[in-house]
Order: sequence, then C-alpha cells, then structure tokens
Amino acid sequence: PPSSSELQKRISGEQEPPFLDSVKKFLATKGFSRALACFICSISVTNIVGAFIEEVLERGGIVDQLQVDLAGAGFELAILLGGIFIGGYVDKTKEYKRVTMACLALAAFMTVPLGLTEHFIGKEPAVLVLSLLGLGMVAGPIQPINAELAVDVTYPGDETAVESVQQIGGNLVSALLVPLAELALHQDYELLPGNKYFESDIRGDVVLLLGLIGATLVYFKGFDAPLRRTAQDCEV
Repeated sequence: PPSSSELQKRISGEQEPPFLDSVKKFLATKGFSRALACFICSISVTNIVGAFIEEVLERGGIVDQLQVDLAGAGFELAILLGGIFIGGYVDKTKEYKRVTMACLALAAFMTVPLGLTEHFIGKEPAVLVLSLLGLGMVAGPIQPINAELAVDVTYPGDETAVESVQQIGGNLVSALLVPLAELALHQDYELLPGNKYFESDIRGDVVLLLGLIGATLVYFKGFDAPLRRTAQDCEV
C-alpha cells in the first residue's frame, strides 16, 4: 500500500514527471544508488542459488529428488519469513542501514558452506541445508528493505517509478550473472593444500556470490542519506 505521504500526493492530483526523467533524478539522488546495489545483490543471490539448487545440494550429498524439492521449498519459505519478520522490524524502526549491513554480513557467512568442502570432515548435508535456509532468511529481506529505503530517500519521487527501476536493474544484473555463475559452478579452488585437517576446496559460484555480497557491503557502508519520506510522514 502507498505511504501516507504518497496517498496525500495522489489525493491532491499531483502529476509525476516522465519515467526517464525520474530515473535520472533518482540516480542523482544521494543514497539511491546504494539502496539499488543492495536490492540487486539480494535478487541476484537468491536467483542464482535458486537456479542451481540441485547442484548446490548435491555437493552436500543430497541427491534424492524429494529432499531436493523440500530443501528448495524451504529456501523460498525462508525468504518469505525473513521478509515478514525482518522487514516488519525495519518498517517499524526505520533501521535500514544497520539491518541491511547485518543481513549482508550474515548472507556472506551462510553462503560459504554452500560451496566449501572440508576434506577431513567430508560432506555435511545438515550443515548445507541449515545454511541454505539461513541464507534465504537473511538475503531475502534485503530486497524489500532497500525497496523501501529507495522510496524513502527519493521522496517526493514516484514510488512506482522507484520500484520499477529497482526491478529492472535487479532482473537485468541477475540475468547477466546467472550464466557467469553456471561457468563458475564447475571451478574448484583449493584452500590450504597439504594441511591434513584444514585442506578444503571452494566452488567458483560461491566465490562469485561472496565477491558480490562483499562488494555490496563495502559500498553500502557509506550510506548516509536523509530519510525524507520518514521525516514527512512524522510531520503528518
């Protein structure tokens, strides 16, 4: 539903500028590009993991189709629940930056077991599934949280245009990254070779995801834009 400030604009009959003009204005607005980067990161991570979930689960020794389907459904459910609970918390507190940074850091932590095989321990299906669910829980909410953040910093811009820019950007980058992830899927990188207890290998697609999450976290750390819509709603 529209915010109270957006509803007020609709009631007053205020006209929005052309879409392309809005896009240029959004990109020039302080804080928008950082919220956009987080939105793109979230949708890319969840799309890539979802696209190759069978391969991811196979690494942990899960090959039964029913188990794969259940794990995939659990991943989607975790995304939904994360959006409800974590997103709901941010909606009340407006702690966009603190929660987003925490979610990004946790997403990186949860991503590692999806592609890391510790030779001494071997395959750990339980750890893999728990990491998958945890990733969905913390990576999924980044998307709606930063959709709201983008609307907040661009107020009084068109909320629909803001969300459209994010969806287009997110889907475009995600579509470009999926083929790269597929290529990286079959690449293995050895860690600590020759060490009896810590020798392991990590898959290339997970390295790609970690790079994406890490770069987004570093970039978003510089967010310091004013929350214009929140300020306006507090005055109403």
